[in-house]
Amino acid sequence: MVTEMAHVAQWKETQVDDLVRIMAEKPVVGIVNIYGIPGPQIQKMRKGLKNKAILRISKLNLIKLALEKMEDKKKGIKPLQDALIGQIGLIVTDMNPFSLFRVLEASKTSAPAKGGETASEDIEISEGETSFKPGPIVGELQRVGIPSAIEGGKVLIKSDKTLVKAGDIISFEVAQMLTKLEIYPLTVGFDLQAVFEDGSIFKKSDLDVDVQKFLDQLAMGSRYGFNLAINTNYVNPVTIMPLLQTAHHRAMNLLFNAKIISPATINFMLQSGVMNMFNLSSRLDEAALGDKLKERFGFTAKVKTAVTEEKPSKDAEKEKKEEVSEEETA
Repeated sequence: MVTEMAHVAQWKETQVDDLVRIMAEKPVVGIVNIYGIPGPQIQKMRKGLKNKAILRISKLNLIKLALEKMEDKKKGIKPLQDALIGQIGLIVTDMNPFSLFRVLEASKTSAPAKGGETASEDIEISEGETSFKPGPIVGELQRVGIPSAIEGGKVLIKSDKTLVKAGDIISFEVAQMLTKLEIYPLTVGFDLQAVFEDGSIFKKSDLDVDVQKFLDQLAMGSRYGFNLAINTNYVNPVTIMPLLQTAHHRAMNLLFNAKIISPATINFMLQSGVMNMFNLSSRLDEAALGDKLKERFGFTAKVKTAVTEEKPSKDAEKEKKEEVSEEETA
């Protein structure tokens, strides 16, 4: 290795040492594809990674040499060389590989097509008004296959149209028209190819995980595991309280249904007896009830009301007698 480096120019050797140094400082090392990203946008995205990750752009052979030198310090990092294809950069961070992937994906932005690119998905044109003024633009739209016309002094797209299918090449003419329509079909950003962490290499396909789906599956697995532990009476710190509560409820049900009197069941049994008595009393005739039960079910109130209506008060009787005496006197 020393012999190989002896034939490398000094500035290259210095750059390799710098790459080795930054890789040694962080636990996670990744390779990102930077093809097609304009220089100003790379600088802007690099600033967005400040305090999160360090990006170094260098030649493939220098990164390859740096990875070979790092193999002694970080076992298993050398296979990252398999991702050294095209225009790439080296990124190092304290974030775990999955967090790094999500951060880089979130930093991607839409960009206009220049022509010659491959569409990653269908490019759709929607029906409706455009911001164009009537004129030659109608012919330009029609030439690229967009159905258009002038109606009411406005340029309209007459129907929805799939202009470019996924996997097809975007022509120069179509790219120009898409830009005029303010449709930017390309996604530009650092494309993470592979990541090293703690002796393991993670490829892009390993990192592209639907987080919400994963969390849902994790929650479902947790519920299934909990139910299995409860149903098999498996005791651990998570299941001990539910198991004790279940055992308590079953013991109380057994005591109650077997009519076993104990300090724990006496109140419930008395309450149950009272409720059963009330239920039975509500089905009996008035004559079979005692005064308290009659009062509870409203019979006493009816009796009193009836008596009050039938019998006049003592004052009324006295007044009536007095009235009769006067008549007799007359």
